[in-house]
Amino acid sequence: MTSHVLILHGWQNHRPEAHWQHRLADRLTALGHPVTYPQLPDPDDPDLETWLAELTRHLAGLRTDAERVVVAHSASAVLWLHAVARGLVRDDAVDRVLLVAPPSASVLLRHPEVAAFAPPALDLTLPAPTRLVAGDDDPYCPEGARALYGDPLGIPTDVLPGAAHLDLDAGYGDWPAVLHWCLDPATRITPNR
Repeated sequence: MTSHVLILHGWQNHRPEAHWQHRLADRLTALGHPVTYPQLPDPDDPDLETWLAELTRHLAGLRTDAERVVVAHSASAVLWLHAVARGLVRDDAVDRVLLVAPPSASVLLRHPEVAAFAPPALDLTLPAPTRLVAGDDDPYCPEGARALYGDPLGIPTDVLPGAAHLDLDAGYGDWPAVLHWCLDPATRITPNR
């Protein structure tokens, strides 16, 4: 089955070619899957409302004749939660979602550029099967992603040892497990080593 994958980057991410998201987009495209991997506006000083509008626009552009998959990293993982909390994501908008390394409110609130991204109350119902993956030592989520997001939302969570923020600084250029998950949702997300 063909999947149309929407890949959403985080704060300060200018979509470097070496990043796992860029490589994921390239590999999926090479396999014949449509991919939307936008550069979100002002990634160094993002505006939540602008990013929500962009997310809504890109969701509307997903093909309806393909499985619709969202892969959101860092600030875009909490962007997704804001969109769901505000009712901006229809129940039939996507087929599955992967949230990668969402930052905690304690970290976001320390940075004026992204303070507005502090997560909404998690008394929400996710519109599609969702999986969470995070490092066990993520400096952007010192409280632990499973405790802050996975358990409250009741979603399967893969905690990867020593994976930090699952970004280039943590050595996440190639990450085959995410490609495999995009092709088969039963795939367990594992470290890239």
